[in-house]
Amino acid sequence: MNLPNKLTLTRILLVPVFMIFVSLGQYITPSYNPRYYLIAGLIFAAASFTDFLDGHLARKWNMVTDFGKFADPLADKLLTTVAFIYMMRDGVCSPVVLCIILAREFAVSGLRMVAAGAKDGKVIAANMWGKVKTVLQMLTILFYYFTVSLTGNVLGQQCADIASVLCWVVAAVTAISGIKYLWDNRSFINTAK
Repeated sequence: MNLPNKLTLTRILLVPVFMIFVSLGQYITPSYNPRYYLIAGLIFAAASFTDFLDGHLARKWNMVTDFGKFADPLADKLLTTVAFIYMMRDGVCSPVVLCIILAREFAVSGLRMVAAGAKDGKVIAANMWGKVKTVLQMLTILFYYFTVSLTGNVLGQQCADIASVLCWVVAAVTAISGIKYLWDNRSFINTAK
């Protein structure tokens, strides 16, 4: 297994670590502890950095693999979806936003499975819209966990409100990226048995 793929697996392994810290205290409850959210934000930032690094190294060292094309977006989906679930628990992310994110991810993953199982067995890599969607999701999550942990009771609610608006922007970009992805790869849908 090459280094880029190991970085992708590291991102997957950081998800439960992120979950532990963000689970220790819920925002705007008596159990809320800003240190846990700050640590969760740092873990999320480190995991997000591996997303940039694994792709960069794979292209630079010509180590792009089918496993990486499949596992990298899966690791991104796992990381961001878990974070949005906790943001929904905190009342920052609307369930509608989360449903849009999940619908897009299931549709794209389903299409990837159809393409991989096709006669020619093609692995479909992420497109530019998918990358923009992922970066925007990660930035929104980082904004939320860092700002509410660093501003505390002073500006925390205003930051959570801004994060809530950003979640709707994420939903719009996520929907656009999903529609574009399905449209660009509709030949696999048309030829599926």
